[in-house]
Amino acid sequence: MKLEVIRLKKEYKDCIAIKDLSFSLETGEIAGFIGPNGSGKTTTMKMITNIETCTDGDIRIDGISILEHPELIRNHIGYVPDSIPSIKDMTVHEYLDFFTSAYGFKTPERQRITKDLEEFTNLATIKWKTINTLSKGMKQRISIARALINDPDFVLMDEPAAGLDPKARLELKNMLLFLKKQGKGILISSHILSELSEMCTSTIIIEKGVLLKSGKIDNVVHEVEKTHNPVFQIKTLDTPNEKVIKIISLNPMVDKITVNGNTIEFEYSGSEKQVGELVKKLLSEGIHLLSFGFKKEDLESAFMRITKGEIQ
Repeated sequence: MKLEVIRLKKEYKDCIAIKDLSFSLETGEIAGFIGPNGSGKTTTMKMITNIETCTDGDIRIDGISILEHPELIRNHIGYVPDSIPSIKDMTVHEYLDFFTSAYGFKTPERQRITKDLEEFTNLATIKWKTINTLSKGMKQRISIARALINDPDFVLMDEPAAGLDPKARLELKNMLLFLKKQGKGILISSHILSELSEMCTSTIIIEKGVLLKSGKIDNVVHEVEKTHNPVFQIKTLDTPNEKVIKIISLNPMVDKITVNGNTIEFEYSGSEKQVGELVKKLLSEGIHLLSFGFKKEDLESAFMRITKGEIQ
């Protein structure tokens, strides 16, 4: 199945939040939906799930508009919002049982679905605990279980890893990979790009409501490598090495110098021969280099280049 967002637009009184946004997601695919804060990721997900209405455009599942047939959302889409359950005096089991009933499932099917979801999300052992006593990771599992009640073909997840400890993030990653194997299409927004690149097959990058780039992650990274100057890394004994920064900053081929501890990064527009000359210059000035080399592009560095590093 295919979920398509077609020239989507969201306009408020004082601004246009989403501008002519188009992308697609297929079942069996995990797509990383990334962009700076305020870029429109949450708004887009809310429009796909009909929590918010769009100003213009269309959203389709296998060619059928869910704006004209909103019942398709109930049948095919699950949503994990960026907020987590905080209900007092309600147990995990009562919460999931309530939403299973809201979907129209009757006993004993309702009981079977609730039990299966509790086991899948590892909530069975705490199902009689009240939700407000649980950790953020456990509450996130409840949100995921709720989103899977209708066995959707597509699952939208808004910052599900935010605030989770490393163990909980690993468990979330394994859960998403399992859902992918089941054939579900997953759209996940996150600022932890290193983890997204480990599980996502594709990416959708937006900024200020505008699509900047979409496609398979390898293709997006390769395109950035072809259209941007390479980045080099220098590691020195000294932290920071002001002498190194002064030398390379005087080189006309060097641009966008950043320093992190004893590591210096910069873009370089010169040839391989000129790179060698730069290394010779540093050594002749008595600089003690631990390493000097090309930095391979990844999803995080590609994102920073595509968005020009303008984190909002």
